[in-house]
Amino acid sequence: MKQLWPSHVRTRLTLWYVAILAAVLVIYGGSTSAVLLYQMRGQLDHVAIEDLETVEGFFAFGPDGNLHLPSEYHDHPYSPEMQERFVEVRAEDGALLYRKERLGDQVLGGNPEPGEGVDSYSPRSVRLDTGTPVRVISRRHTIEGRSTLIRLGFSEGLMWQRFWQTVVGLLLGLPLALGLAGIGGYYLARRALRPVERMARRAHEIHAEHLGTRLEVENPYDELGLLGQAFNETLARLERSFEQLKRFTSDASHELRTPLTAIRSVGEVGLQRDGDSSHYREVIGSMLEEAGRLSRLVEGLLGMARADSGQVKLEQTSISVLSFVREATCLIEVLSEEKGQILSIGGDNSVGVIGDPIVLRRVVMNLLDNAIKYSPTGGRVGVRILRSDATTVAIEIEDNGPGIALEHREKIFHRFYRIDEGRSRDAGGAGLGLAIAKWGAEVHKGRLELDSSSTGCVFRLLLPLAVESLRDPAA
Repeated sequence: MKQLWPSHVRTRLTLWYVAILAAVLVIYGGSTSAVLLYQMRGQLDHVAIEDLETVEGFFAFGPDGNLHLPSEYHDHPYSPEMQERFVEVRAEDGALLYRKERLGDQVLGGNPEPGEGVDSYSPRSVRLDTGTPVRVISRRHTIEGRSTLIRLGFSEGLMWQRFWQTVVGLLLGLPLALGLAGIGGYYLARRALRPVERMARRAHEIHAEHLGTRLEVENPYDELGLLGQAFNETLARLERSFEQLKRFTSDASHELRTPLTAIRSVGEVGLQRDGDSSHYREVIGSMLEEAGRLSRLVEGLLGMARADSGQVKLEQTSISVLSFVREATCLIEVLSEEKGQILSIGGDNSVGVIGDPIVLRRVVMNLLDNAIKYSPTGGRVGVRILRSDATTVAIEIEDNGPGIALEHREKIFHRFYRIDEGRSRDAGGAGLGLAIAKWGAEVHKGRLELDSSSTGCVFRLLLPLAVESLRDPAA
């Protein structure tokens, strides 16, 4: 079935505009015609009342006992059209006392109605036997001591003729007005929607290889300009996300290929040489080491993927920061012992936070692992817990490594970023530890800061204090 409703917005807008305009014009024309009819009828009533006030003084009973209206009454300044009047006089009992010759045998209103013409003029519309519409004004009047009801009427034919002429004129002009309005409305709608058509054509040109293309915005302050700006901002976010995805995919492929290549190479070399059990134990140990590195990398990639997709749900609980950091340190302390490093922990024992222990433990362990990894053999790693301000707790992890150059300080939190590619890979890093730590801080409404010098680095994890920790410890 063919769709009857137009598919183009400009056509629908034009039809709606014409329909609304038609309704407005019909209402306006109807109200105007009603007001015109009311005014003409009011004017006719006014003339009839004036004429009735005049005729009241001319009626008199003749010697024959009949009521007469002298001929001089007909000499008045009204136009010939207004002289088409009808006059009738009745007694209180309804007996006909006078009827103008123009009426013939026709009745002008019939017997008196209750209260008709009493204390005021009573207007009403009647129709004669001939079908002529007449506007009648009634008034009680005493003629030579006799109570009578005088009725004076004017034909409404001229009034209705002018009324219908006006209505027909409005109806005949309505299609022309709607046609002109429709043409103008279609032109305006087409001109107003022209920027949308240009944006649509421009949007068709955008694809994965050209995400840098943007829509042209003529006026950034109107509705279409705001739409274009919002679309451009969306494209910018998509471009950044797409670039991050491409970079992430490329880096992940490279990182995964390195341990896999190492495992394959070690295995092939081991098979090419005959050896004793110690030789094969060394080969298998090397392969397991690379497999462990691969496992940690995959685990980090999966964790970041879940974080990006919002699938990680925090299990919030109250955490005493100092004891929590001590527990996390025990899990990684063996690494510092292997390098003969001094690992010290201290700080405020009264502070606490609300957070997910698993996520925060991984953040702390990543920072500790990073500090131990880059501190020299026999060096030191210090962990301090203190109040940064009235609402924030700081976990500071300090090492005495070589420090980080200024140009690298912002980039080290990026995924797969390494300052020294060869050194980091040899140390077993994939460039994900600090990125995961930064994400863990942000999901807890905190942040991760870095202070660096030539004598070492201080990574500062800032987290909101728990409500109970906000109280004065001395209280």
